[in-house]
Amino acid sequence: MSEILQGAAVIGQSGGPTVVINQSLVGFIEAAKEAADITQVLGARHGIAGMMKGDLVDLGQETAATLAGVAQTPAAALGSVRMKPKAEDIAVAIETFQKHNIRYFFYIGGNDTAETANIVEQQTRAMGYTMRCFHIPKTIDNDLRVTDHCPGYGSAARFVAHAFQGDDRDNRSLPGVKINVVMGRHAGWLTAASALGRRSEADGPHLIYLPERTFRPEDFVAKVEETYQRLGRCIVAVSEGIHDEAGKPFLQVYAERAGSALAGMKDSHGNIQLSGTGALGDALAGLVKEHMGSIRVRADTFGYLQRSFPADASPVDCAEAREVGRQAVLAATSGEYASGSIALKREEGAEYRCTTFVTSLDSVAKHTKDMPDEFLAGEEGVSQAFLDYATPLAGNIQAMTDLARVKV
Repeated sequence: MSEILQGAAVIGQSGGPTVVINQSLVGFIEAAKEAADITQVLGARHGIAGMMKGDLVDLGQETAATLAGVAQTPAAALGSVRMKPKAEDIAVAIETFQKHNIRYFFYIGGNDTAETANIVEQQTRAMGYTMRCFHIPKTIDNDLRVTDHCPGYGSAARFVAHAFQGDDRDNRSLPGVKINVVMGRHAGWLTAASALGRRSEADGPHLIYLPERTFRPEDFVAKVEETYQRLGRCIVAVSEGIHDEAGKPFLQVYAERAGSALAGMKDSHGNIQLSGTGALGDALAGLVKEHMGSIRVRADTFGYLQRSFPADASPVDCAEAREVGRQAVLAATSGEYASGSIALKREEGAEYRCTTFVTSLDSVAKHTKDMPDEFLAGEEGVSQAFLDYATPLAGNIQAMTDLARVKV
């Protein structure tokens, strides 16, 4: 049992934003304002970087009307950051903590954010500064360990499902091969959501390629050709992280074979640049054209579109994102935990229901979670088990309506 602390609370947002990340922020603010042991509710602009600079705002002064609007607004209202702090960075942040008597630290984000919260907890403890450090989960990638799913995923999955439904109708109107690249460097959760709007084998996407399976270009073009010959068209969903048997990203392999400058392109974190340039879609479209000749082939990269759209968020996702923010405050002020991450547990029963619990920061930090084999079907599909898992998170995806097409 930990001692009860009195002092201010600070919250930051980290990593890629989502359409419901501010629901978690508002859930935190509402609960923190009611907490007897929290004396002030502060927000850090751009996460840990803002804490180091002392760039804080007084969230306790926001009106209920403003908070209601912020909750419905996509992307990080406080601004986000990608930064893994060192011990000397925490020492600088502690100066801000001491100045404002901040004793409660909250961080909204994914596995890297959980790692940062874990670093803050360890370093402040080592430096003799008593704090409660809590991670509030968020990621459209849905790849956090321990939790059943991640706030942010349901809405992004809904976006992807609807986008593929629309693209499927477009492709029916003007048949050809269409390839859509979806976020997912290590895990295919979001790309798999492309199947949520399908109602028959004729509906796209017809082929789904995920990082959990080895990508073989020769099999890919053969499957595209077979589907095109059977249906007169083909829609493909591809995770940006598809790779060969050795785990090497396909785009890197393709670029190296072609002697392209893309082979050496990396993002700001040192990762091989995958989908951000549109190069992966172009490479795959090029393979299809080389194999099948003069047919209509197009490729799109969804990119950041999946993260911060201003409408059509999943109601379940909104409610759960709000709740994890609230539960983080309750856990931190309960006296039971010194630190932790809020996780979701799916309850058994015919009706979908999730509850929350606290797990340790190190159980969530750094590492990611792949889709289990039971959610995959063959080399280029997903199973009914995945659809049953993801459907309540994304909300009801309405089927498209066809004409009767009665000949005269």
